[in-house]
Amino acid sequence: MTFLPINKDDMKKRGWDELDIIIVSGDAYVDHPAWAAAVLGRFLESKGYKVGIIAQPDWTSTDDFMKLGRPRLFFAVTAGNVDSMVSHYTADKKKRNNDVYSPGGEAEKRPDRTTIVYCNRLREAYSGVSIVIGGIEASLRRLAHYDYWSDKVRGSILFDSRADLLVYGMGEYILLDIANRVNVGEKLSKITDIKGTCYGAKEPPENSAILPSLEQVKKSTKAFVEMTKTIYHNTNPYNSETLAQEHSNRYLIQNPPAYPLTTEQLDAVYELPYQRLGHPIYDNDGGVPALESVQFSIVTHRGCFGGCAFCTLALHQGKIIQNRSPESIIREAQSFTKHPDFKGTISDVGGPSANMYGLKGRETKKCESCKRPSCIYPTACKNLDTDHTSSVSLWRQLREVEQINNIFVASGIRYDLLLEDSSKKYLYDLCEHHVGGQLKIAPEHINNYVASLMHKPGKSKYYKFMKEFKKVNKELGKKQYLIPYFIAAHPGCSSKDMVELAEFIRDHLQYYPEQVQNFTPTPMSVSTCMYYTGINPLNGKKVSVPKGQRIRDKQRALLQYKNPENYKLVKEALQEIKRTDLIGPGKKALISKKRNRPR
Repeated sequence: MTFLPINKDDMKKRGWDELDIIIVSGDAYVDHPAWAAAVLGRFLESKGYKVGIIAQPDWTSTDDFMKLGRPRLFFAVTAGNVDSMVSHYTADKKKRNNDVYSPGGEAEKRPDRTTIVYCNRLREAYSGVSIVIGGIEASLRRLAHYDYWSDKVRGSILFDSRADLLVYGMGEYILLDIANRVNVGEKLSKITDIKGTCYGAKEPPENSAILPSLEQVKKSTKAFVEMTKTIYHNTNPYNSETLAQEHSNRYLIQNPPAYPLTTEQLDAVYELPYQRLGHPIYDNDGGVPALESVQFSIVTHRGCFGGCAFCTLALHQGKIIQNRSPESIIREAQSFTKHPDFKGTISDVGGPSANMYGLKGRETKKCESCKRPSCIYPTACKNLDTDHTSSVSLWRQLREVEQINNIFVASGIRYDLLLEDSSKKYLYDLCEHHVGGQLKIAPEHINNYVASLMHKPGKSKYYKFMKEFKKVNKELGKKQYLIPYFIAAHPGCSSKDMVELAEFIRDHLQYYPEQVQNFTPTPMSVSTCMYYTGINPLNGKKVSVPKGQRIRDKQRALLQYKNPENYKLVKEALQEIKRTDLIGPGKKALISKKRNRPR
């Protein structure tokens, strides 16, 4: 099996004069199931369509956009695996120096607002060409949204890009449906009834839920909060309404989310003949860095029912877990042993939260009528079956595959859910076989109020999990460590809250956080709504927001109090909240009295 065509020579080798669909991607072309362009291309190819890929075209002219010719059906445009603004800028709005999805990690291989720029170039190149947009950037900017980098509310990316149709969520079968219909003569711009898509219209459909207009959410934070609440109450594909939002003299129409894929459908996607390699054109650049950690990883499922306020997974992959079969996963693992680069280690077996594999509601009908953003916050739903046996059974089968020496779970676990494991086997098996000395978890914060705004479990469950983890590893005779991930400057978080977290790190953790992320307000999340409006959209309560670079810098510095470069910020923050007891020679002090004597 060869790579999908990237130029006319590749097309000639296949005997093709024309392509049916051309995927234009902001990422380098890596033939791997972690790359959306590869998944969509391979999937459409498996259904008989002629597909090509234009990866990271030079957007300063139309030349690269024309190198495969005009597609028979349509162009499919994606910014890549990450929103282009997140890819380009840090949480402090500073330009990033590298891009792991580009050859050699080189930065600036794609433009800001990639989807919009690519579509406009395609319109220049081909008058009247049909364009579908999708991927994370399009999916989470499908309605009016707050854009942190411009500090303003923007309208739907569908209208800004001048595309014909927007696919939100995971789009393999949606895009196939679109291709099949365009293939038999339907006009792309007239397709308005496919779940998981957005389109433009002069009037809203009957019985649709009308969101506050773009003009209203730009002027009124109250309207923005109302919009966000309605969006989050319409994420369940079984009970969501069609949403309509006026943008000047037209409406953006969001059809309900697509139904979850069946196990058979998901298996079909992940068992396509991926080469698990970057295209050879990148070899001289050293390849594509993002491939290194995931080349021999396995996706077991899609979806997440955690409902973290700062996360938009439920808006993209959905809340309902879509599982692959153990047989399919085993076949994928066996295929690794035939790959020339495989050294016997599977770097990760999991999904958005690894321990959600195989979990579901006991009564399906209750799940289909539910509008809860999270199945486990503030407490686990009584209808949720928390038996983790599916994962344990899968691991045991994987360990029996010959030529596989190590199998790790590196994609993270939801530890409050793990504490609910009715089988009581998951943590023991995980620690015995699938932790390479360190286990990454994401408490985000331990202050109960801040954690509640994040929809995270808080201090007590973190203590409980730390105790259980230590107990299991002691029984196993292993020295293994928890690597927690924390967020600074989240809405509702004060300097006092960050000091509480810093003291917790000082007293209880074996790991000093070298890297701490300031909260980044990404489009459409509940936390972003809080950041922009100062209101929690799910309960209407006011939330104080740490804004301004100096304030955000101080919150992050408090977690990295050992870094001499942070001394001035930490001292200033401690003085402001009258915690000078933490400055000095005592064992409990975070910093010394003098800068040249950092603790």
